[in-house]
Amino acid sequence: MSRPPPIVIDNGTGYTKMGYAGNTDPQYIIPTTIATATTAASSTSKFGAGNLASKRGIEDLDFFIGDEAIANAKTYQQHYPIRHGQIDNWDLMERFWEQSIFKYLRCEPEDHHFLLTEPPLNPPENREYTAEIFFESFNVPAMYIAVQAVLALAASWRYNKEAAGSLTGTVIDSGDGVTHVIPVAEGYVIGSSIKHIPIAGRDITQFVQKLLRERGETIPPEDSLDVAKRIKEMYSYVCPDIVKEFKRYEQEPAKYIKQFETQHSVTKQPYTVDVGYERFLGPEIFFSPEIASPDFTTPLPITVDQCIQSSPIDTRRGLYKNIVLSGGSTMYKDLGKRLQRDLKKIVDNRVAMSEALSGGQLKAREVDVNVVSHKKQRYAVWYGGSLLADTAEFFQYCHTKKDYEEYGPSICRHNRVFGSIS
Repeated sequence: MSRPPPIVIDNGTGYTKMGYAGNTDPQYIIPTTIATATTAASSTSKFGAGNLASKRGIEDLDFFIGDEAIANAKTYQQHYPIRHGQIDNWDLMERFWEQSIFKYLRCEPEDHHFLLTEPPLNPPENREYTAEIFFESFNVPAMYIAVQAVLALAASWRYNKEAAGSLTGTVIDSGDGVTHVIPVAEGYVIGSSIKHIPIAGRDITQFVQKLLRERGETIPPEDSLDVAKRIKEMYSYVCPDIVKEFKRYEQEPAKYIKQFETQHSVTKQPYTVDVGYERFLGPEIFFSPEIASPDFTTPLPITVDQCIQSSPIDTRRGLYKNIVLSGGSTMYKDLGKRLQRDLKKIVDNRVAMSEALSGGQLKAREVDVNVVSHKKQRYAVWYGGSLLADTAEFFQYCHTKKDYEEYGPSICRHNRVFGSIS
């Protein structure tokens, strides 16, 4: 008798991706938000007062998650249980998982192995809390908590033949709330070299919204953010040279300026919005962050270079050779090409300088810089989890209910695939 397929759940700050292992796409992609009828649930303690289901009253069952939570936001209190990639409210997160499993995936958790994801530098206590909820509340037979960056590397194997099977590379993971640059050597995350960039999808949306407002486009205030988000997703791309791009728009406006047609969310009256420079200026804040904010001014290529240069010297060539994009905010057309070009320039200048300083006696070997873009990068973490959970070995790597009952939640501090202990 064949076992039921494992379930893969990737909880992100903005969206949760979930589905069954072996599939190429998640079955459900819903906003990571929950709407509750009472304010009692807004406790930010590790475990809210009503954590265990047996202690809950009927009013605690009155809640919505995902798109339904957003639809009911006017009459219910809306919460985001995950902030900057890490779980902020465990009581709400347990309820979110409960509906994900029973209402969306419609499965019995006792029958399935579970693969969950965690952000880089996730405190080991968080793994323990997750294990407690899944083993105690949902009674799962076994589970595995994987690092998102490692799964994103695995997801690129099918599209990058040179690095197939390799777990050495640099992952640029940019979602809705935060961008991380994570170096991974042989499956181990080099924690001391991880870089955080305070620019992600939400910031680009707000920048596009600001550009439209400054240009005087007549967009109803209640639709402003949604229109900016849709324009960003439909029309944005990364240009090779910002000055030349401005000239193109001035010389051939009919070719480059687009018309976005939509309707008022309340009155349903149709209206159009001209989409001009926002098309390339939105994603440009990755490469020229000073145009949007004076607080952070380091371009993405320099951040990636600093991340790799701070890693152990024997891993650097491998980290430059396999730079993998992951997350929805890396989906812009030509982002990979521009990043590879700018990064190659920085690396070549450093090599030329070291040769010059040696007085011509040193001839350095060229450093390969390769940025990998692929079809699955929007849901790369979930797809990597689906590939891992679909292998026969996955069942041996999982932490079982039996181990949990014998040793307690500390078993999840140990990562069986790569033998690392947090």
